[in-house]
Amino acid sequence: MRALLVIDAQKTIVDFKDFHQEIGMIETMITDFKENGDQVIFIRNLDDDEKSSFHKNSAGSEIHDSLKKYAEIVVEKKTPSSFYQTELDEKLKQFGVDHIFITGFNTEFCCQFTAIAAYDRGYKVTFIEDATGTVNDGTTYEMEGLDIRDFVGTVLHWSSVIEVLDYEEYVEEYRTNKV
Repeated sequence: MRALLVIDAQKTIVDFKDFHQEIGMIETMITDFKENGDQVIFIRNLDDDEKSSFHKNSAGSEIHDSLKKYAEIVVEKKTPSSFYQTELDEKLKQFGVDHIFITGFNTEFCCQFTAIAAYDRGYKVTFIEDATGTVNDGTTYEMEGLDIRDFVGTVLHWSSVIEVLDYEEYVEEYRTNKV
């Protein structure tokens, strides 16, 4: 069975800049997974610091309004890995999931860490590169012109253990109701 992970699609991130295209792809994938009877699991990053926009009681930590209606299963985490000290692995095993699709935010942190952690736990992992987004850019890392999604996708692809696709490739390969 397949599962779609929607990582950190929270107000504080999604409202940071224009992620309209990424949210649209994620929503289409959610619909496809649900129609196929596959699992959709949202991951919500939380922080104990009351000043943080990720504090559990802050509006910014909530799942973004555009996707909230789909968030029937939500796993809370406190680190970049959606597996570390969470119930995610337990839930996936309970549902009989063996193939995980990665979408969400921030590409180079939570999405990448979760993809690697999933592989380490024996899951087949498909990383949908352009259905991830990040608030960061090349200046964040003092690497002008860096395309973070492309860089992370290339590194994961070169690993030869994590499948990296763009959304259109996902549609061709996996989408149940192809457009």
